[in-house]
Amino acid sequence: MSVNDRCGLILAAGFGSRLAGTVSSTSLKPLTPVGGIPLIFRTIRSLELAGCTKVCIVLGYHGDEIRSEIEQEYKGSTPLIFVTNDRYDLKNGVSVLAAKNHLSDPFIMTMADHVLGDSVMELAGTFTPPPNGATLLVDYKIDTIFDMDDATKVLANADGNIVSIGKEIADFNCIDTGVFVCTFGLINALVSFYEQNGDASLSEGVQHLSKSGKMSVLDIENGFWQDVDTPEMLAHAEAYFNR
Repeated sequence: MSVNDRCGLILAAGFGSRLAGTVSSTSLKPLTPVGGIPLIFRTIRSLELAGCTKVCIVLGYHGDEIRSEIEQEYKGSTPLIFVTNDRYDLKNGVSVLAAKNHLSDPFIMTMADHVLGDSVMELAGTFTPPPNGATLLVDYKIDTIFDMDDATKVLANADGNIVSIGKEIADFNCIDTGVFVCTFGLINALVSFYEQNGDASLSEGVQHLSKSGKMSVLDIENGFWQDVDTPEMLAHAEAYFNR
């Protein structure tokens, strides 16, 4: 499989409660427009730009409604695979596990609520992760982060490997953009963590994989990204497209 023949994975199962009520057209985060385009369609386009030849979308909260809207409004030609995570009340790693039988190795993963610049996705589309490992695209431009309290912080060492990750860690040098280039090594790490704990977040899977030195970072340099979790984040993303 070439680097430009990959499966894309979108995690879109969560409640999105902090954004509900921000716009009049919908209360569902994946359908919330940014710059006139719903988040989920921006994310599908981002994965297409990265060379993904099929896209798997994991739904949960109001999944039937979101799927119906996508099927009615999507005008592209990329095959879309819909997966249901019935345990969307658990952490986001469970959504990855719900999709594992539909993925090919390697795959590119992102979140339905992240707005991603073209250069970020072009970078992801041409990158090869470490064998049996994964790579997280990160932003070293810490002074440009809109909401640092909400950001997932990352400490990477001089070799470009992740030492620690989490929203609350005090020692960090870059920020998680929510874009991963993965082998099934990340899936296996999540399976292991889930079997031990009955739940698993992506950050926990990343930390588990990093213990074996197989979790690297890739600097997006001047690329743009923005998580859209709150009305304030939505306004910040809108401002980027209205420049």
